[in-house]
Amino acid sequence: MSSNHRARTGGVAGALAFAAALALAGPAAAQQGVNGEWRVHGGDAGYTRYAALEQIDADTVGDLRIAWRRGAVDASLRARWPELRYSNQLRSTPIMVDGVLYASNGIGLVEAFDPGTGETIWVQDAGLLGDDTPRGAPNRGVAYWESDGDRRIFSIRPPYLFATDAATGRPVDGFGDGGRVDLTYDAQAGYRGTSPPLVVRDVVILGSAMADHPFTKEQHPGDVRAYDVRTGELRWTWSPIPRAGEPGVETWLDDSWEYSGMANVWTMFSADLELGYVYLPTGAPTNDMYGGHRPGDNLYANSLVCVDAATGERVWHFQMVHHDLWDYDNNVAPILMDITVDGRDVKAVVQLTKQAMAYTFDRVTGEPVWPIVERPVPGSNTPGEWISPTQPFPTRPLPFDRHGIGVDDLIDFTPELRAEAIEIVEPYILGEIFTPPSIRGDHATDTKGTLQLPGSVGGAEWGGAGFDPETGMLYVPSVTGAFAADLTPGNPDRMNVRYTRGTRAFPDGPRGLPLTRPPYGRITAIDMNTGEHVWMVPNGDGPREHPAIAHLDLPPLGQPGRAMTLLTKTLLFVSEGDHIMVRTPPGAGPDAGRWFRAFDKASGAVVWETELPAGTNGSPITYLHEGRQHIVLPIGSIEHPGEWLALALP
Repeated sequence: MSSNHRARTGGVAGALAFAAALALAGPAAAQQGVNGEWRVHGGDAGYTRYAALEQIDADTVGDLRIAWRRGAVDASLRARWPELRYSNQLRSTPIMVDGVLYASNGIGLVEAFDPGTGETIWVQDAGLLGDDTPRGAPNRGVAYWESDGDRRIFSIRPPYLFATDAATGRPVDGFGDGGRVDLTYDAQAGYRGTSPPLVVRDVVILGSAMADHPFTKEQHPGDVRAYDVRTGELRWTWSPIPRAGEPGVETWLDDSWEYSGMANVWTMFSADLELGYVYLPTGAPTNDMYGGHRPGDNLYANSLVCVDAATGERVWHFQMVHHDLWDYDNNVAPILMDITVDGRDVKAVVQLTKQAMAYTFDRVTGEPVWPIVERPVPGSNTPGEWISPTQPFPTRPLPFDRHGIGVDDLIDFTPELRAEAIEIVEPYILGEIFTPPSIRGDHATDTKGTLQLPGSVGGAEWGGAGFDPETGMLYVPSVTGAFAADLTPGNPDRMNVRYTRGTRAFPDGPRGLPLTRPPYGRITAIDMNTGEHVWMVPNGDGPREHPAIAHLDLPPLGQPGRAMTLLTKTLLFVSEGDHIMVRTPPGAGPDAGRWFRAFDKASGAVVWETELPAGTNGSPITYLHEGRQHIVLPIGSIEHPGEWLALALP
């Protein structure tokens, strides 16, 4: 029997739930996939992005060649609609199941294609789109489910959740209304979604992408919903904004829970298929830079929330940012890992964050693996603002990117560049991490806002990281880029907030170089059995050939792009990320993020690199097909149409 309710507090699953977990182990294992396939967006439901393949290793990686290329939209759709237009930003990561690749195409329809040749097998039935040229955008991927010969692809093309027959591309009869479920919240909120759903046992779970409205304090809560995989019936709804009488509502002072919204999960989920738990990384509430109208810590925004996938009941939670003013959404799928800490085996979950911290918990109980301490942070001078006096900091691992910005953090390749950087930052407020946004003045001599580091595009990004289950090593790409957190007074004629965000600029440094010292993009290797950093290397050359510094013969400086990770038994693959992706910090080199590299997992040394026709917009995957290991990446740039590119050995 289905239910449409806001889940209340729940406890850790007991004996009955454990018995159910054992009974459902078969389908769960099928969803997880087997060696050589890539059945889930993150490689597995725990988002380790790891495959135990080794045909491509340090000795053979130099022989990789382009095996095939496939455009973002099948030729049959372009023939049907000659005026069809779609973005070059193809961010769709395919999955590979039973010898077929499935992906969301450039307009959000599912395509199935051959993993050895890239040739079309089927395209999702487009009859539902009518005769008019459709509009749409690529999302990040699709989900797969099978049971007793019933095989389905689940996809989101707003405002619908679709169930498509994996063999034919036809809608699944009996699922929702003709193979689809309308996800519209209401007439005003509508529905947007950019990340793939996640199948956990017999439910398909999804969040939403919600545009922040900085001119109003009202917004729809970013509900997480679960639908029956067979019927499409709504099984449960969990809201990140608690209602009257529910735990956490006391953290929304002045009854601000009544109108506040967002705190949505716009990135990917992860799940423990044996426990039947799903881990929800929530984002910022409305709006994300001024919170005077929502006093309090604002649970369950900016939190990692564990819920029971069968019921939607909350099992445990932890809030990474109290009363967010920095746009510090949890933007990365939590990573599940089994580690050994001080001789004790731990089923862990790690939440990486924009603020460059790795929060590590026992994924069953929610207890921190290492202490997380509340530390004082700066107060706010913005009239009417409410700010938490402390924020939580993990004691291990230490931050994997720079925290805060002062004069000593500014670019210093030459004394002249340092002097120019000091002059550039003079109108800004500098300070430690969690220094709040500040009001931007109208006059040239006024403050331009607060320089925030890590910025709202900084630290870990939605591409995530890679975890090696054999060694316990976690490999985290991150971005270093200063961001101007500025506020301006709200216009009472069209806004009901006292202050709203300003330009949110990434200030250019001297002569177009970054403001800060390098690296501007890095990779950090962390031993999750000890919480210790093992190595850190820049990811890419960055602006080392810039005319102002080319004569210095500098080492790699790192590209400030959204890097994507793929981990195999022998190698760590990391892209640089194309700058077509929204709000990429400045400081890129002339090749603008097109490079794809293999690193030695033990040392961080570059083993191999190649320049792609365009940079990556989504995560790479690897699989074995007819005895041959492939790597497939979604690429595209402002000048280069989106496409999937497959690499393989000759």
